[in-house]
Amino acid sequence: MVDSTGRHARRRYVPKGPLALGAGLVALAMVVGLLAYAARRGPDRADGVPATILATPEPPPVLESPPVVDSWPRWGLTHTQYSADNEDDEPAGRARDLLSRIPMLQNQHIMGWGAGNPEPTPGKYDFRDLDRRVKLMAATKAQPVLTLCCAPDWMKGGAEGRTAWSKIEVAPQREHFGDFAALAATIAKRYPTITHYMVWNEFKGFWDDVHNSWDAEAYTDLYNRVYDALKAVNPKIQVGGPYVPVDSHISSANASDLKGPWGAIDRRPLQSIEYWLKHKKGADFVVIDASSATNDKGLVPDEFTALGKFSAMTTWLRQKSGDLPVWWAEWYIAPDNIDWDEQHRTAVQVAAMMEFARSGAATALYWNPQRRTGDDCPGCVWAPGTGDEMPMAGVLSGFTRWFAAGAQLVEVQVSDRRARALAVENQMVIVNTTPEPLSVTVDGKPFDLDAYAVQWSERDA
Repeated sequence: MVDSTGRHARRRYVPKGPLALGAGLVALAMVVGLLAYAARRGPDRADGVPATILATPEPPPVLESPPVVDSWPRWGLTHTQYSADNEDDEPAGRARDLLSRIPMLQNQHIMGWGAGNPEPTPGKYDFRDLDRRVKLMAATKAQPVLTLCCAPDWMKGGAEGRTAWSKIEVAPQREHFGDFAALAATIAKRYPTITHYMVWNEFKGFWDDVHNSWDAEAYTDLYNRVYDALKAVNPKIQVGGPYVPVDSHISSANASDLKGPWGAIDRRPLQSIEYWLKHKKGADFVVIDASSATNDKGLVPDEFTALGKFSAMTTWLRQKSGDLPVWWAEWYIAPDNIDWDEQHRTAVQVAAMMEFARSGAATALYWNPQRRTGDDCPGCVWAPGTGDEMPMAGVLSGFTRWFAAGAQLVEVQVSDRRARALAVENQMVIVNTTPEPLSVTVDGKPFDLDAYAVQWSERDA
């Protein structure tokens, strides 16, 4: 979603605590979360007082190599502020078991979302948080991915040795693009088993107020420097961009010709992607993120039909990029204010993943909205405070096992269009898209599905 200026306003990063009701309580929760984050992370993260930093990088932790897989997993998640490395011991163990049950992709940002400032002062590093998250990915047998965002304050006009988390979405200044590329190279040398990198996140800080559009030229300059730096470390490293947020509308002067019953794609991210494709030094995959909801009317005409945006964008990207692998760094199936129960939410998420699989997306990373405590955590992979499995854990595991990139999909007959199915030779998954029980025949078998039910079934090969 974008605000009145056209800036992408969805899901801004703020170190936060439990959600609260009412605007005043929300603000209070954000303050409390920030103070808690500062206490846990060290004083330089909140009030500008430098914490202990390392003059030179310590030896990296001993990491296992990523698992050898027959095909690219396609599915995975992005770690956010709270993950399996900062829960209590018993819940953390349960969460790690869920992550390692079926090894999948795991993504971590180099600064923010659980990681502190990696280079608070030029040439002096603090990789403690990033080491911890990389060790978590290794311990849970993940195929690891790093997102090269965000930038230390001194690269964006701030003071050395200090971190203003309120400015996490500010891009590095042009004169520091080379410094950011050098930081990326230092990280790549530190973690030689990590070979997949996304450059930046959602064009943060690259909005051009004068032209009311994204500054694709500046981003591409940053990307090219990072690309060269990473390839100089190891030519086998896989690099992707531009990771631009793709918004859509029902009624807008910025609507493009790429449209469907779900709305019309904003022309500005499409133009930015085309500029990047034309001027990039190289790329191993193309990255975007989006919500199925429109900016102006929400989910249209309904939450399941709206998911067609994902297939349309994947197809457009494959055509425009010369069939580069398409990565969805983030994907969302509803505005933040939607109040669905977990079964309804999971049904829509499963239907979205079906769209990615059918349209040939190579990767779709689930943004894990994990919380540290609380009884309610919509869409979380494990329950806060206990580590108990939540529905998306099973969905991610099942799709990773059966629907890896390149899996040969099989068409199956479904007797009622209100049910959707995705199948390979030996397995299929079915989702009821209605709020009522549904009796349906799929692949010649009868199924009685509860409202918004998700059901897995073996197939006779």
